Amino acid sequence: MNHEQPHWSKIQENSTVFGIKTLLFIYQVFGRTVFNLILFPVMAYYYVSNRTAREASKQYLTYIKPFLANEKPLSSFRHFLQFGDMLLDKLLVWMGKIDLSSIEFKTPSVVENISSSKRGALILVSHLGNIEVCNALRQRLAEVKLTILVNTEHAQKFNSLMSQLGSNTHAELVQVNELSPATAMMLSERIANGELVVIAGDRTPEQTARVSNVSFLGHSAPLPQGAFILASLLKCPVYLLFCLKQQKKYEIHVELFSERLTFSRKKRQQELDVSVQKYAQRLEHYCVKAPFQWYNFFSFWHKDTDSTATKETKT
Repeated sequence: MNHEQPHWSKIQENSTVFGIKTLLFIYQVFGRTVFNLILFPVMAYYYVSNRTAREASKQYLTYIKPFLANEKPLSSFRHFLQFGDMLLDKLLVWMGKIDLSSIEFKTPSVVENISSSKRGALILVSHLGNIEVCNALRQRLAEVKLTILVNTEHAQKFNSLMSQLGSNTHAELVQVNELSPATAMMLSERIANGELVVIAGDRTPEQTARVSNVSFLGHSAPLPQGAFILASLLKCPVYLLFCLKQQKKYEIHVELFSERLTFSRKKRQQELDVSVQKYAQRLEHYCVKAPFQWYNFFSFWHKDTDSTATKETKT
């Protein structure tokens, strides 16, 4: 019997459209305090019932612990609670309910450079913090349009929900399972029009041939090369964006990753590995700043590191 866990992209999201509407109703009628009270038992059920997510959280917290100055034990359940809190903020962002007064751009000069250049760019994000806050860039960058690439089957449903709720966002979710010539051409046209294309770099594809094995939190992990290959095809600047919630306010960090990524034929794999490792180092840096805000509740590291994590947890 095959006991292997399904790939993350095959797992149904727990936050269905009905569930999202229910959360929104509770928040709108009763406010955030009541929402948080209801959130506790909901996340407790999710924590107990979802073994895959629970074990992934514990493994991640075990790996990040040596990088933190605080010696207090890390609570996996707290990790889940912060994830639930983020879900509400995610929806509020898409509805335009979180404005610039709740957001601080920690690198304003980099954001200004993007605005003044009038050039399209690729924005490389992660599942750290609330990636939907990158929608705030449209408020800061004079109505710049965003195309957010996702690798799930829920983009169409979510776009439909935002339309029903009257969202005035200039962002569009586009489902991309693989980079076809048609997709590359569509994205190239958007870049040429000065738009921003957003893609996450910390979820491995189902077909894991195009990955780089990098060091992340002291252990070997496969990270996808797709975003970096796409950047080389689009021939545009590449930026990193990290959004962390600190003291009820979102901090957005934007960094220039490369003015243009190019990979030679002879050293293509080696050069890709260097780029992916560089991204992993920056992701690690920001995970340490907000250890409970990396919401990747799936088996992430290579399986041969699982035994190491188990031993460290037991000691």
